[in-house]
Amino acid sequence: MPYIVDIPVPFDQYTETVRPEWIDHNGHMNMAYYVLAFDEASGALMRYIGIDQPYRDRTGHGTFTGDFHIHYAQEVMEGDPLRFHQRVIECDEKRVHYWLEMYHDEKGYLAAEAEAITLHVNLSARKVTPFPPEVHARVESVYEAHKNLPLPENLGRQIKVKRN
Repeated sequence: MPYIVDIPVPFDQYTETVRPEWIDHNGHMNMAYYVLAFDEASGALMRYIGIDQPYRDRTGHGTFTGDFHIHYAQEVMEGDPLRFHQRVIECDEKRVHYWLEMYHDEKGYLAAEAEAITLHVNLSARKVTPFPPEVHARVESVYEAHKNLPLPENLGRQIKVKRN
């Protein structure tokens, strides 16, 4: 796997449409499907980096999500087109910390944002393990392309009730 060139900044290579089965009793996309949509979007980033099914088959390694937080900004409805922006915030030899944003692709508004840490895992041992050098180089190249983007306002956000 060579070093990546021409990396999208931010990474915006995943789109989706809100599916009928994602709609809840309130008439909008159910919170569980935001997780699914963000998972599919993050899968696109991992495939871009080179962590895909052939990689898992060849190496016996893959990724687990170590932490994941969502902030819901504005609802989306059945049939709405979505576009996802992602950026690598930081990384090391075993982890990728990244930020995802879900936009309504026609109206342009931010629907939700998420923060995640992905762990590189030996799937047989079920233990976190370092990326192979060529994969780590690809992760680093995406990080280098994204490191000068402004940090998201809600990065590291905590849930709390603000009392008067």
